[in-house]
Amino acid sequence: MSARAFEGFGAGAVGWFEGLERDNSREYFKATRASYDDQVRRPFELMLADLAGEFGGDVHVFRQHRDTRFSPDKSPYKTRTYGLLHPAGEGNALYAEVSARGLYAASGYWRMGGDQLERYRDAVLDDDAGEALQEGIDAVEAAGLELAPPALKTAPRGMPRDHARVALLRYKDLIAGRRLEPGPALATRRALDHVAATWRAARPLTAWLDEHVGAGAHAHRS
Repeated sequence: MSARAFEGFGAGAVGWFEGLERDNSREYFKATRASYDDQVRRPFELMLADLAGEFGGDVHVFRQHRDTRFSPDKSPYKTRTYGLLHPAGEGNALYAEVSARGLYAASGYWRMGGDQLERYRDAVLDDDAGEALQEGIDAVEAAGLELAPPALKTAPRGMPRDHARVALLRYKDLIAGRRLEPGPALATRRALDHVAATWRAARPLTAWLDEHVGAGAHAHRS
């Protein structure tokens, strides 16, 4: 990876994604590959490399092409470029993606495994730990972050449906994030600042997760 610092995404980055959404084909990708590399992929990698200096973890940028073998959607390319920092031994993932909808940053626990869900639900039901989680969520929402929607419509089987924190039992992922809309800021260091500030603002939530849930037995990749 280049030693250059991140200075922003290319001016045509959002337009490249808009073009991909209109024409998700190998022909489009091949014809615009240079723009993708210069204005999207390379800046994205540089951004995460810069952020690793503060937050730690190895940079992982996911591939742009999709595995269509087992998917009903046969479009060959993802319409977002995304990646994460995942410090070794920790359950928290620091996530970012860029697309036609701008730059989204988030932090939290994604697809908690069975062992993690057991610890999470026990902590939610505990008076002290459960109240601390609600305080952490209140703090990140006050900072302008939003929680991703819960996976379940009701409490999990065997869990009390009349509990004061039943809404928290519906989560199988617990992620807080916010979006920087498309605009001139994407082509500047303000894009990196947005991601860093979002990850910092999520710490009341992720600190609780690290304390009460921790890393799972199996890592998830996509």
